[in-house]
Amino acid sequence: MSSATRHRLPLAGVLRLGRPSDIWFKPALSAVAAVAPPNLTLLALGRLDLAMYTMAGSLCALYGHNRPYAARARALAWVVLGMVGGLAVALLAASLTSDAVVLVTVGALLAAVQKTVCDATRIGPPGNVVLTFISSASLFAPQSLGQVPGHVGLALAAGTWAWLVGMAPGLLRPHGPERRATAQALNAAAVYAATRGTAEGHARARAASAAAIHAAWQSLLAAGTRPDRTRRTLERLLIRAEVALAAPADTDPERLRAWARDLRGTGPVAGIETPHDPTGELLGVDAELAFPRRPLRHRLAPLAPLAARTAIGCALAGYASLAMGVGRPYWALVTAASLYQANVTLTWSRGIQRVVGNLVGVLVFAAVTPLAHLHPAALVLLCLAFNFGAEALMSRNYWLGSVCVTPMALLITEFARSQDPGRLITERIADTLVGALVGFVAAVAVTNRRAGDRIEHALTTVEHAREHAARLLAEPHPEPRALETAHRTLAAALVDLRATADAASGEWWQRTLPTERVVLAEQSGHRTLAATARHQGRAPLNHDTGRTTEDARP
Repeated sequence: MSSATRHRLPLAGVLRLGRPSDIWFKPALSAVAAVAPPNLTLLALGRLDLAMYTMAGSLCALYGHNRPYAARARALAWVVLGMVGGLAVALLAASLTSDAVVLVTVGALLAAVQKTVCDATRIGPPGNVVLTFISSASLFAPQSLGQVPGHVGLALAAGTWAWLVGMAPGLLRPHGPERRATAQALNAAAVYAATRGTAEGHARARAASAAAIHAAWQSLLAAGTRPDRTRRTLERLLIRAEVALAAPADTDPERLRAWARDLRGTGPVAGIETPHDPTGELLGVDAELAFPRRPLRHRLAPLAPLAARTAIGCALAGYASLAMGVGRPYWALVTAASLYQANVTLTWSRGIQRVVGNLVGVLVFAAVTPLAHLHPAALVLLCLAFNFGAEALMSRNYWLGSVCVTPMALLITEFARSQDPGRLITERIADTLVGALVGFVAAVAVTNRRAGDRIEHALTTVEHAREHAARLLAEPHPEPRALETAHRTLAAALVDLRATADAASGEWWQRTLPTERVVLAEQSGHRTLAATARHQGRAPLNHDTGRTTEDARP
């Protein structure tokens, strides 16, 4: 069936402020710690004109704060290399040509690559936006071929410092990210347990709990394979969260919340007994390690429509800015690049947030400009303050963080020389509106017909995983490690199905989605998941979580 579907674009709630992130202060402080030493050094040397290149490396400190330190070390290294690589390509292009159309085209292609790789690797916030901002701005910086190695070297040196800043907290709290992920899983499980599996909206709470538990297991996996006492205790706590998912009526939500509060502290993780472990050892992470990882190329393929949207939207936004005679078309390009989310509906919401944040931000810039022009030191300190504010506020709502990002970006342009504030404000407003409008039109025009195919694939994966788990349950004495692996595989498939369905539901111009099949697959999948938990002794054996003969039938 191929009936096209349109969705009403939301306005209500787009600007609503949410709760701050649990670790909002970590990226905010890291940004200041990474940016301040290079900028203050350049200030002392009287070379603030080079600050844009050190900022490229320093801003890498914004990434990876939710990752365990072993994984963070690798991720930050790749971010630094990606940032420096994009900067090098941009500076090389700027040194070889001054044709604005060519430079916008290069910037759009870089933005598409950065968006695709960031989404495929799931690097997390701030995603591709910072990378695109640096590479696009560098395309229009006056440059000679002989200057490129030195400028790239500055970025690499600052990136190395940012890597050290990102890793430094691990000296004091080496298991901090895993503890936070486990605490989030326990809190999500407590929310679901409070519904007793019967209240309205319990399906959404169940899906959120399953996603948080899966993310926590992945966090433990990323922390490394060497088992230690803390990791084993965190595994036991995650098993308790899975008990709540399998038997919410027999779970005390307050106890889960109490464990979560303890994990957020700085003290040692309290020991906890496993409900039942038939093998005498915990298999959670071990079973996860036995499951093969999806190759990167398999995660890149579904992102082709998003890459096309980014390339086309950024290019058209830059060309439109050039046609209007704006001197900084990269602002329009970056605005378009910042819009693209998992579907058109989310892209629309991000566009509204971006426009509102930028318009308020230019007013803030107008207010602080007289202070910034008093002394170069004031300019540096204001940039540091806006750096902190952007990261502190971004988790509340994207528009609120943009209120600080906008004046910071405008102040960075003054590192080389003072400029007319009125012209800067006018050009920024024009590029924001052009970038948002052209970028959204490109998102609507470049359809994502593969969204329905991805749901079909996700449904098939869930069905196969459920059938495999059911076959194991039907055996008289299933091998514990195989059952645990089946449990993890089915949980991961259900999480992926929900994420895929949510993304597709906001996409325009596609065939009717199999909503009923998704709901039925989730219901039967979670029943089988609960049955595997009961068989492993994780949930009370006399508790009926809805298991039917279908759950144990091959």
